[in-house]
Amino acid sequence: MLSTLAVELPGMYDDVLVPTDGSTGADRAFERALDLAETYGAQLHVLHVVDVSGDAGEFRPVTVLDDLRERGAELTTDLADRAAESGLDDVRTEVIEGVPHRAILSYVDDNDVDLVVMGTHGRTGLQRYLLGSVAEKVVRLSAVPVLTVRASEDDGE
Repeated sequence: MLSTLAVELPGMYDDVLVPTDGSTGADRAFERALDLAETYGAQLHVLHVVDVSGDAGEFRPVTVLDDLRERGAELTTDLADRAAESGLDDVRTEVIEGVPHRAILSYVDDNDVDLVVMGTHGRTGLQRYLLGSVAEKVVRLSAVPVLTVRASEDDGE
């Protein structure tokens, strides 16, 4: 169905961003973002944010931050490799530090991203209220469209 839209709406998306934290929801979002990037001939941006906010826990020593950066680099490289295997070579990866929703929104602005595709964890009620939602904050504050993808079809409860 998406290939039909590409014929009708060429160049609708030139830059598609998929933030990843390595979760199931992020992986499902990657698959959707990859499909959209292939359909529209867009560059796929794969971003990992090393969470340095107060919500991430107490201050982390430099070695822990180095480990988190390394894990982020592995995640983004793996997704770029998967994109290349499917035939998409126009992939940019980046690992940055910051408060996740702010870092994602800043990346969108700095890189002229047209669409953000991101996973959700499917939290509801008190758990969502207490933990907050990066995806929800990005949806509310983004100047560009945000497509959210649930971690699994069972998360709709």
